[in-house]
Amino acid sequence: MTGYSNRTIKLTTTTISLLLMVGLAGCSLIPTATEQSGPTNESGAAAEKTTQPNKLETALPAADWNESSLLYSPQQVERMKIPVKAKGIYLTGWSAGNSNFQKLLNLVNDTELNAMVIDMKEDEGRITYQSEVPMVNETGADGTTFIQDVDKLIHTVHQNNVYSIARIVCFKDPFLAGKKTEWAMQKKTGGIWRDKQGVMWIDPYRKDVWDYNIAIAKEAAKKGFKEIQFDYVRFPTSGKQVDREVAFYNQNGKPKQQVIADFLAYAKKELEPYNVYVSADIFGLVPSVTDDMAIGQKWELVTPIVDYISPMMYPSHYANGTYGLPVPDAKPYETIREGLLDAQEKDAKLRANNQPTAIIRPWYQDFTATWVRGHIPYGPREVLAQIRAGQELGVDQYLIWDAGNSYSEGAWRK
Repeated sequence: MTGYSNRTIKLTTTTISLLLMVGLAGCSLIPTATEQSGPTNESGAAAEKTTQPNKLETALPAADWNESSLLYSPQQVERMKIPVKAKGIYLTGWSAGNSNFQKLLNLVNDTELNAMVIDMKEDEGRITYQSEVPMVNETGADGTTFIQDVDKLIHTVHQNNVYSIARIVCFKDPFLAGKKTEWAMQKKTGGIWRDKQGVMWIDPYRKDVWDYNIAIAKEAAKKGFKEIQFDYVRFPTSGKQVDREVAFYNQNGKPKQQVIADFLAYAKKELEPYNVYVSADIFGLVPSVTDDMAIGQKWELVTPIVDYISPMMYPSHYANGTYGLPVPDAKPYETIREGLLDAQEKDAKLRANNQPTAIIRPWYQDFTATWVRGHIPYGPREVLAQIRAGQELGVDQYLIWDAGNSYSEGAWRK
């Protein structure tokens, strides 16, 4: 890892003018598939899996780079969809709104990191800023203001040339389920269903629920976020048991995997006017299984829809024995490598059938999973092992997760 800053350079009218002057107007600013694939693997078979052509290659047509459409308005340039090879960290609403933010911003500014994933709607369903979405105001979901001035926050992020991603937790929403009980998942025997932790979920079969989350996403886009990331875009785990216990709303025979795909497609279409990228977080094991794990996430249905797909490949979240590894948590490099190879194999099959695929941008682990038998402490070495596994397969983007936002700075600082 390099110790210098790898900032995303903010485009200005001067920059664009120079591009035009040197005759680059006909050249794509998007990395080619070859550039994205990175170094090949040692074996020829594995090397074939590393190429990642994707549908973002035409996100910024050369025809759009002209003075009348761009140089006239710097604000217009600011709102353009310019792909970034994101290397980011996750921020809770608390971290984004308190003194920890400056420390995390310094880490991003001083290293190759260049992106922040910031909670706009968090795991309990609370909105982290003062919202103008009517349903948020009706329910009081923004009653706890984690971020006092979200506009100032986004301005600061962009002034530092940091790529901004708004995280929106979708269907795990105990706050909304408690306020709009008819939208909650209902038991067949009557009453609101709760998972094993006692948490209420809202029913993904309800379009009202879709529109609520998309309204928050649109607000985040209007405030300036470059990307909307949907998390918990799934049904609860232990899916078969859930199916036995829950009376889903108006199923009409539609399987869960189709519901999730339809939601993402609808969200993508609704967000098109806002000039943002759309990404989805999925379970790390999804690339390696053939079904939807009974939670509605099927790789082949999700990746053709979104711009970026982020499997949560935390080694601690794989059962012991997965990929033939006694304790995946103790083998961060091997675990990530095996999962990504499966993802790339699925993508190759999709592209062979002329289906688009999203750019793979995995989540990596930067926390110690003390609850896992045989776990190891995680620090810079373990974080770098995961990053290296991705880079060797041409996956040069990543996001780093620690729920407490205390990151192993030694992975990036030298």
